[in-house]
Amino acid sequence: MTKTSQMKSISSTFNLTTRIRKERSMVLKHKCLCFLLVFMAYSTFDPIFFRILEGFIPMEKCHLLKGFKLKPGNHADNFLDYCYLDLYLERFLLSADEHFMPGFPVIYYVFVDDLAKLKQITPKLSGRGKVQDLKVEKHRRWQDNSMFRMKLIKELIETHVKNEANYIFCFDVDQHFNGRFGTEALSESVALLHAWFYRKLKFFYTYESNPLSSAYIESKGDFYYHAAVFGGTWQSVRNLTERCHHGIMKDKQRNVEALWHDESHLNKYYWLHKPTKILSPEYCWDKKIGWRRDIHVFRLLWVKKQYGISRQIN
Repeated sequence: MTKTSQMKSISSTFNLTTRIRKERSMVLKHKCLCFLLVFMAYSTFDPIFFRILEGFIPMEKCHLLKGFKLKPGNHADNFLDYCYLDLYLERFLLSADEHFMPGFPVIYYVFVDDLAKLKQITPKLSGRGKVQDLKVEKHRRWQDNSMFRMKLIKELIETHVKNEANYIFCFDVDQHFNGRFGTEALSESVALLHAWFYRKLKFFYTYESNPLSSAYIESKGDFYYHAAVFGGTWQSVRNLTERCHHGIMKDKQRNVEALWHDESHLNKYYWLHKPTKILSPEYCWDKKIGWRRDIHVFRLLWVKKQYGISRQIN
């Protein structure tokens, strides 16, 4: 082969290699663009199609070492706290009477702004649970009603619960029980995986992103927890509500409000103080999510939200 032929062969090889690299680069760019468009559509519209695909995403796994045992704290004496929204109260209490800790006595602490509303419901209960109403102030903003429940729960524990119970569970009232919610849910510190987030990538977790807020989470966190259900021993719940209320008040002094209010502060607390038991989303499920291969029982179901009524501003 002549020198000229060798040069042509090298030049041809170089051009081919360059062209392959360019094509690969273009393919990669197109893939990245498609990936970006898919995730933009996913995060913006969240249609049923993407929710179905989401069901195939592997769940985040616990980072604790194999064999590490959390404190079970699974005792039978158990008590309950309910935050109040009277629009849904009757159905919630009647379903709790049937499904919550069946076979065991419970105390229902109900925060209510009008005691007369509760008196119409209590005669319909079986008598297994003792109902104790606690009159509270109704705030002008629904956000404040949500956030100040941390203060109410903390005070309730100090004045009543610590002398009457070992465990306390706190529930939003705009849901109803649909299946057994029993002693298997008890532990020292109990958190709930949020049904709309437990199969999402961490990129989509809505942690507080404002560094000025006490609820700010700098890292990716662990899981995204739902504030509609949390509980544990009264000591553990007192610590949680005290820290969350402190963070909320600190934010108010700075004229800052966390994106998801008390839920943002709750997620910050569980990031710093890991729960000893994490409940499956079956313990608070929204049927709007659709099919999930790992959810077979609905123990607590979201009620269709009537935000136009329940979030009205006086």
